[in-house]
Amino acid sequence: MSPAGPQKRILLVIGGGIAAYKALELIRRLRERDIFVRVVMTGAAERFITKLSAESLAGSAVYSDLFALTNDQTMGHIELSRDADLIVAAPATADLLAKMAHGLAGDLASTLLLATDKKILLAPAMNVRMWLHPSTQRNVSLLQEDGVLFVGPEEGEMACGEYGPGRMSEPAAIITAIEQALEGETRIALPQGPRSPPARLLASRRVIVTSGPTHEPIDPVRFIANRSSGRQGHAIAAAAAAAGAEVVLISGPVALADPDGVTAIHVETARDMLKEVEAALPADIFIGVAAVADWRVAEPASVKLKRAPGQNLSLTLVQNPDILACVGKRGRGRPALVAGFAAESARLIENAEEKLAQKGCDVIVANDIAGGVFGATSNQAVILTKEGKEFLPRMSKQDLAKRLIALLAAMLAGKEQ
Repeated sequence: MSPAGPQKRILLVIGGGIAAYKALELIRRLRERDIFVRVVMTGAAERFITKLSAESLAGSAVYSDLFALTNDQTMGHIELSRDADLIVAAPATADLLAKMAHGLAGDLASTLLLATDKKILLAPAMNVRMWLHPSTQRNVSLLQEDGVLFVGPEEGEMACGEYGPGRMSEPAAIITAIEQALEGETRIALPQGPRSPPARLLASRRVIVTSGPTHEPIDPVRFIANRSSGRQGHAIAAAAAAAGAEVVLISGPVALADPDGVTAIHVETARDMLKEVEAALPADIFIGVAAVADWRVAEPASVKLKRAPGQNLSLTLVQNPDILACVGKRGRGRPALVAGFAAESARLIENAEEKLAQKGCDVIVANDIAGGVFGATSNQAVILTKEGKEFLPRMSKQDLAKRLIALLAAMLAGKEQ
């Protein structure tokens, strides 16, 4: 189905990359919806597909040379950019993103993207390391702040043999994003750019945050724990308090001062933490940041275990309660929003998506522990909701905290409209 009203007009910019072949399918699907398509190809795109293929599917001329548009009988680059209802770049390469972010206009494609007052939708496609590189993520953030829309990239196998985010979205997903953009919608309702929540945005709201590790005793002097410093959880509690919320921070053992303006409760074990969380409910928002130990010793020793020559020690471990699932799957008394964190060493997106569904969460913040998350002052994360996901550039844990609180405040307001 094509959007209602007069025939819509798309200017499709095809960047250079193996994903350019998908652009031909995209053109075909757009034409099926009675959407007029005018195509511009970069020089690199012509290494992957031919102009003739694009022209045959679009039913109109394909442009690639900036200086060929000086003929009075052809459309100039200004007319090309302003004749469209929407400009779509698919695939949008790292080079194209960089040119857009910094206002460079050295070829026809980049010139069109700069010389327009129309909405722009980008479908990025590149190697996973290129996509995750800090410079690319900075460029994405700049473009998002400028109002540029994104669809994808998706996670999966790369043509180069690597795996991760960077695959261009499939034509069907791009079509959906195009139709939403033409109707004035955005792809996912995540706040764009590293913004802070306005002061008092969460006034009269109650927020519970868990932070730090838990310590599960083996004997009076030894315990099972993890490398969590509590910096991210404490930063989130501080950001929620700065936004006007009544904040209860339930923290495992950390070497951090309690943030100003919060009610801090200190615990040792996972069971202690769950008890305090349940006592602190009800709340508007629950944010489970604590790296709770999954297991505990079934029967901790009452005295210090002594080592004997040649003797090994076996411990029987049992599962700890899943605090995030206990809150997320509550019936009566469940907070309006439940957010959790997923620190993963493999299959980051798949594991985070499973956690989002299985634990009854509204938001999951996923990060790869290989990126030096534990104990660091910065974080690089992916925010997942039921509507979509957003890959964030590396930023301070304070900035990520503000970003998350802004998102949760917006989601809470949206639920109440």
